[in-house]
Amino acid sequence: MVKQILISDSTLRDGNHACAHQLSIDQIAIYAEAADKAGVPIVEVGHGNGLGASSLQVGLCKETDKDMLETARKHLSKSKLGIHVIPGFATIKRDLISAIDIGVDVVRVASHCTEADITQRHLGYVRERGKEAYGVLMMSHMASATVLVEEAQKMELYGAEGIIIMDSAGAYLPSDVQEKISALVNGLKVPVGFHAHNNLGMSIANSITAIESGAKILDGTARGFGAGAGNAQIEVLVAVLEKMGFITGIDLYKILDASDVAEKNVMSSVPIIKSDSIVSGLSGVFSGFAKHVTRISSEYEVDPRDVYRELGKRKIVGGQEDIIIEVVMDLIRNRK
Repeated sequence: MVKQILISDSTLRDGNHACAHQLSIDQIAIYAEAADKAGVPIVEVGHGNGLGASSLQVGLCKETDKDMLETARKHLSKSKLGIHVIPGFATIKRDLISAIDIGVDVVRVASHCTEADITQRHLGYVRERGKEAYGVLMMSHMASATVLVEEAQKMELYGAEGIIIMDSAGAYLPSDVQEKISALVNGLKVPVGFHAHNNLGMSIANSITAIESGAKILDGTARGFGAGAGNAQIEVLVAVLEKMGFITGIDLYKILDASDVAEKNVMSSVPIIKSDSIVSGLSGVFSGFAKHVTRISSEYEVDPRDVYRELGKRKIVGGQEDIIIEVVMDLIRNRK
């Protein structure tokens, strides 16, 4: 029995969180070419929050969606070009039509883990255009296994050809992954995937647990380049999966080379697990908040760990970045 695992590389999308969405056209070209040479099946490109998300609230991108996607398309011959789409940030008329016209092959339509209803029109349109459509449930630690299955079944009904759950806060332990992935595998007819973050140092362990629980899709980034403490390192994933006898279709030496290219040319620093990242993971806070929390906490001389704990208590999710300043002001008032 062939043990095939589909790997999606979000270095050029999730990695944009790590540099405040300032990846340049040149950096996108350099890494896309290296990933393509390695045989990475899907290379995801864009603003950290996906297509159409560039804004003052969540962060302005250095480059336009059009320029990023056209650049990546020129440098991908074997790899498929993928995008992350959150309805609300991205509209069909303004964003999705043009992205597909540029040559996007794979569209992953995402929602908060309890709001799959908003993905119906986008998933339907992607299928109408004959492109690969996946459903993504973000911040999945905030929902029970039962609820995740219910929401994933909606996406499956809307036309999703696979469902990926994101550990957006890096909050999972392997036991959490095992419970939720197993439930999804048993409750769906389409393949299941897992997107890990490394706030608690569990990204590789959680990714392997996902595979052992029946997942067929994994996400990773070069050197873990991504929001917060970063993602599962794609080069480590490929090596470990190869050791376990799984097939990814990715050349190990060439993905190691691609990660070296990324460290040298794409990232200003390699992600590490910092004190703030740990508290963020424990509090279940969206990893993409890291830059915002660091900046605002420093400006107002507030302990960022207290900010993360309060954000976690309030169950704040991506798109609510404006609440960070409100939390900081409340913390200042309470210490007087």
